[in-house]
Amino acid sequence: MDHALVFAIEAAAVVAATCWLLGILTREHSWVDRAWSIVPPLYVGWFAWQTRLSDPRLVVMAVLTALWGLRLTFNFARKGGYAKGGEDYRWQVLRRKMTAWQWQLFALVFIAGVQNAILLGITLPAWVALQPGARPFGPIDAVATLLFVLLLIGETWADEEQWRFHQQKKAKLARGEVVDPPFCTTGLFRYSRHPNFFCEQGMWWALYLFSIGATGEVLNVSIAGPAVLTGLFHGSTGFTESITLSKYPSYAEYQRTTSRLWPWLPRR
Repeated sequence: MDHALVFAIEAAAVVAATCWLLGILTREHSWVDRAWSIVPPLYVGWFAWQTRLSDPRLVVMAVLTALWGLRLTFNFARKGGYAKGGEDYRWQVLRRKMTAWQWQLFALVFIAGVQNAILLGITLPAWVALQPGARPFGPIDAVATLLFVLLLIGETWADEEQWRFHQQKKAKLARGEVVDPPFCTTGLFRYSRHPNFFCEQGMWWALYLFSIGATGEVLNVSIAGPAVLTGLFHGSTGFTESITLSKYPSYAEYQRTTSRLWPWLPRR
């Protein structure tokens, strides 16, 4: 195992331990969420730095992940994610379903451990691109770049639509007005219940394309990152929707008529 990867693994272990300890000290377990948009660009930047920024593919990958991180950090911050008490509401729901020791074990193994492993895993295409014998920047890399940018725009658009909806909803509720439906169903959300999730997963698959461009092989070890991330999103989306459905029974009709993830025409 080379020095660049060993250092990245050690850094991920330190971040995981820090997130777990901060969770115990503050009794908030969203520290991984707060690090989510920050550490992947650092990992990719670290791999790119091993070439002293002389490799075009790695430089492009570093720039793209930095843009992803800046956008996600901004969106997370404006929703209060970095403020005290900004813990993800889903952790609060799960905590109520567990005993104290079960929750602490879950916080250590999954929230801090598994999620930080995923954050490193989704950046490993950059490590693969760093290996000796990598092919020059080519058509596959160009496609990956374009795809990543389009998905980044799509996620930005979806998050902005959702932000505006919730701001308007808050204002209407403050005036005593009825909000119907009480969840966003317009714009991109007319074609997918989670267009932002679709774009988020797609960007990391686009990053994986760079490793294909570097190796000339469709499959390599770094596919584990986006694959596990997709599995994580599948589980968390189902859990999120179960909470929404418990609050808003009308969400069932939205589920019936609108694609869960892949954008598609609404069903009648």
